[in-house]
Amino acid sequence: MSALSESLKRRLFYVIAHTCFALYRWFPVFGSLRASIAVIHRDGKILVIERNDKRGVSLPGGIAKWREGLSETLGREVTEETGMRVLQADLQMQYHSDADVPCDISVYRAEVVGELKQSWEGSPRWMTVEELEPRLIESQRPVLKLMRKVSG
Repeated sequence: MSALSESLKRRLFYVIAHTCFALYRWFPVFGSLRASIAVIHRDGKILVIERNDKRGVSLPGGIAKWREGLSETLGREVTEETGMRVLQADLQMQYHSDADVPCDISVYRAEVVGELKQSWEGSPRWMTVEELEPRLIESQRPVLKLMRKVSG
């Protein structure tokens, strides 16, 4: 793809993300959404997404589709955002967040294979917990303790 079309996709993601978050905060018509995120660890670093919506970094993952299981959501979102495929995922914790939109979040420790690739949502990169902590989006801050333990 050309650099121009990639730039347009990133800008489009920025507009859509900010619009959807704002609207759902005001009108949470489906109540608390369900989401899955992955803690993927390698060589003392955690895989994160440098988000194209300028909100910081986040763990790979996202909102479940209607009738989609949480582990299915995890696999789909990790592949969409990183290009990698989940081999194994173990549920580590669950919590509720109202930081962005009302959401019940399931956190998995995951093993993945494949090569990293960018998506319209952002650029995947490996960071230490110390590097990512000040930039981690608010809704995922409850996972910091787990990330410290995993990256040990």
